Amino acid sequence: MAGGTQGGDDEGLITDINVTPLVDVVLVLLIILMVTATAIVSKTIPMELPKAATGEKTPSTMTISIDAAGDLFLDAQPITTDALRAKVHEAQEQNQDLRAVIAADGRTEHAKVVHVIDVLRQEKVTKFAINVRPQDIGR
Repeated sequence: MAGGTQGGDDEGLITDINVTPLVDVVLVLLIILMVTATAIVSKTIPMELPKAATGEKTPSTMTISIDAAGDLFLDAQPITTDALRAKVHEAQEQNQDLRAVIAADGRTEHAKVVHVIDVLRQEKVTKFAINVRPQDIGR
């Protein structure tokens, strides 16, 4: 009896660790690391791209901001409505695929945003977006 065991109690227990989920997680993390590393390296390598007759221009984007007081900003620089119209016209002549992003403070009057949209449309800028912050759903 001394040093004896009550045999048969742990015959049905599984003592091995299942490593399949661990391998799955490690492989997913490895793939994510490879994709992000490739994206980071491609952005940091300085290079001069060759020109091609069939190459397409990257569409330029201008950011128009409106603060709570209704003041206009073009690429973070204060601007008047007339100067904004001139800058949009000039940019539209240089690039027919001009895009605009309107970032208005939540307290800005609706009429100010509509006025900026009117200026863009009058200058033939039809591709624009309104910048918003994502809402936390479920809170």
